[in-house]
Amino acid sequence: MKKILFVLRGSLSILLIPLIAITVLFVLVLFLSDEPLEALYYFFIGPFRSINSFGNMLNAAIPLIFGGLGISIAMKAGHLNLGGEGQVYLGAFVTTAVCLSLSGFGAFGSIIAVIIGMSASAAMAAVSGICKAKWNTTELITSFLLSAAIILIVNYLVSGPFLDPDTSLISTKKIAENMRLPLILKPSVLSAGLLIALAAGLLVHFFLLRSKIGYELRMTGNNELFARYGGINVKINTVISLAISGGFYGLAGSIAVLGTHHAVIKEFSTGLGWNALAVALIANFYPIGVIPAAVFFAWISAGARISMQNTGLTSEVALIVQAVVFLLSTSLLLKNILQKKEGGE
Repeated sequence: MKKILFVLRGSLSILLIPLIAITVLFVLVLFLSDEPLEALYYFFIGPFRSINSFGNMLNAAIPLIFGGLGISIAMKAGHLNLGGEGQVYLGAFVTTAVCLSLSGFGAFGSIIAVIIGMSASAAMAAVSGICKAKWNTTELITSFLLSAAIILIVNYLVSGPFLDPDTSLISTKKIAENMRLPLILKPSVLSAGLLIALAAGLLVHFFLLRSKIGYELRMTGNNELFARYGGINVKINTVISLAISGGFYGLAGSIAVLGTHHAVIKEFSTGLGWNALAVALIANFYPIGVIPAAVFFAWISAGARISMQNTGLTSEVALIVQAVVFLLSTSLLLKNILQKKEGGE
């Protein structure tokens, strides 16, 4: 009975975050817009008024789903990966480079490119896991610093050796059309990447709950000392969890290239790491919960953009609401950590 009450209380706390964010949105619109009712209409209904708007909103949720899953796996093992932006960027660049090299292989070349892109990002995150396991260096610092360095390196490659001289954007050349993901809701840019993201959510759910490695990761995250006494290799699990986390971030970059941008645009991943963290926090790091949380986050961004296009509402409203979500969900996380520590003492 106590366990059921604990779960219900946690679920209610998570549901309160979107409700408070929406309340903040109402207040902001009432004070900042000359046409509050019209602005609210476009904000809430705008993303659903046409197939194009709806599809684009769902497409924006795809990288958030992958990123949220990556963060959730790391957190379930008791670690926090703050290198998401760099890992997305690296995965996207490696995938693009391989696609450009294997342009004659079509879909098979795309699969190879995704695997290599994910592996590159997984290796990048694994470095933080190795530092944590061997020298007890906090993964928050190492993952963040490594990400900052990788972003600069990829920026140089995108704006230098791989720059496409035939475009006005700072980006690489576009990958071949036969290597791109098909669109599933035209005329929007929604690609089959959404189906991959949904499948990934289910896969991670069963991985954490039904597999031996998933069980060990969860036990390590719940109580590292107990996991050690139970014969679990905590150090190996640290590396594995962060590597898988980085791999999902890399997959986010790969799908962004194959399904949406078809090239690497300079610093397109800016903000994605933090937004994915907020999505995972809203979902309380449950893989299935990441999917609706990502759609909610994408809905806020899409609603603000459409409202800005049709009324005088500023786009910063979405950033403020996202910041409120991040603040509330982070506070909830810290509260749970403190309660766990007090319970352990």
